Parts: sequence; structure tokens; C-alpha cells
Amino acid sequence: MRSHFVWAAWTMASLAVAGCGGGASATSGGAASAPAVGNAAVSDKDCPPEFVVDDAEDDNNQVLVRAGRGGYWYTFVDKAGSTITPPSQSPFMMSPGGARGSQYASRMMGKMSASGQPLFAGMGLSFTDPKAAYDASAYSGVLFYAKVGAGSASVRLKVPDGNTDPAGKVCSECFNDFGADLTLTGEWQKYVVPFASMKQMDGWGAPHPAALDKSKLFGLQWQVTQPGANYDVWVDGVQFTGCP
Repeated sequence: MRSHFVWAAWTMASLAVAGCGGGASATSGGAASAPAVGNAAVSDKDCPPEFVVDDAEDDNNQVLVRAGRGGYWYTFVDKAGSTITPPSQSPFMMSPGGARGSQYASRMMGKMSASGQPLFAGMGLSFTDPKAAYDASAYSGVLFYAKVGAGSASVRLKVPDGNTDPAGKVCSECFNDFGADLTLTGEWQKYVVPFASMKQMDGWGAPHPAALDKSKLFGLQWQVTQPGANYDVWVDGVQFTGCP
């Protein structure tokens, strides 16, 4: 198994704190379709293999190599004393027990510091390696399964793009990524988040474009920020939506 880890360039891509309401919908694993969300209706059906970003079943830290993708999973954490497992700047390891009876899933766990700013901990995946913008114009959103163990259920999905990630060379106040705030449960649920429903947070960051730039995406991140909280977040079956 090839080991690979992503350094501080990805670790710093998480300075946002949870705030604005997202446009995600959650369904149980057996639901046929999700309701209209935000200003876009997105089917939650499973698309063909080329839409799947990673299902964790190969038990390594690389996303599935297909459709121009081949990046890696990683974790990131603040410098205020929060903890995270798997450790940041170390190879990400999958955990046994995935969604829908699968063998493996992505998991992060730890404890947030009770004080300090900014506070954040998260896991994410890059679409490419080395890091570069990925053109996701052909897709309409993202779908994944998620749950929590003990601790905080509040998680923000973040999607760094060419306007919010420093690698895009556009932002003057970076890391206010488009995304959605989620409240997870203790059971696996399917979450469908249309790109058109994703929002930046109010009050900070520059620029504030009208919408996510689907043509220049750098990855996906799941982040927690609640001071003093324990957290145990699981993600599986990540894929794009938009197939016929």
C-alpha cells in the first residue's frame, strides 16, 4: 500500500468556523431520491463508477484513480491545542466498518480545545496530486454517507475552489470556502449537497463571488469547530452527482 500525506498547505485550508446554513439533505440509506434542496433538485441515486471519488474499500489513503482524479485523504487541526486522529501530517488510515455494510470508511476523532482562535479540526481529500484545480463542471453536487460517534454532531462540509484557496491566486482573505452546515446522527445517513446550494460564511473572507467555481475545485473537507467538544466523525461513499 502506498503511503502519502499532505503537508501544511492543506492543513491551513480550514480557517473557517461553522456559521451559515447549508443546503444539504439527508436521507436514510434506503431512500430512493432526495427532495429539492436550495435552488437545485439533485437525485441521490448512485451514479456510474466514474462519478465515485472514493469508497474506502481499497483500505488506502488515495482516492480512486479515475476521471483525472488521484489525490489523497488527510487531516488538519488548529494550533490552539485541539487533537485529531489520524494525526495531521501523517498518512491517513481508513477505519473498519463502512456504510451499507461495506468494510471501510474515513474517520476522524479527537477533542477540540476549549479556548483559542481559530479553532478547527477536520479531514479532507484532494482531487489531484500534486495539488491542482480540478474541473468538476460536469457534476451537479456531492453525495456521501456520514455519521458520528460520541461527541459533537455539527460538521461543516467545505469545498475549496479557485476563489477561496490560496492556490487559486485570487483570494486576499482566503479559506472562506463554499459549503454547507450539517447535523449528523449516530446512524449512517446519505447526504446530498448540490453545488448550487453551497454558501460562504458571512462577515469575512474576500472575495465573495456569487457561486462556487465548479471548474476549479481543490477537494472536499469535513470540519468541526465547537470549543471543548469531543468529536468522532465518519464519512464513506463519496461521489459526485449529476448523472442522467
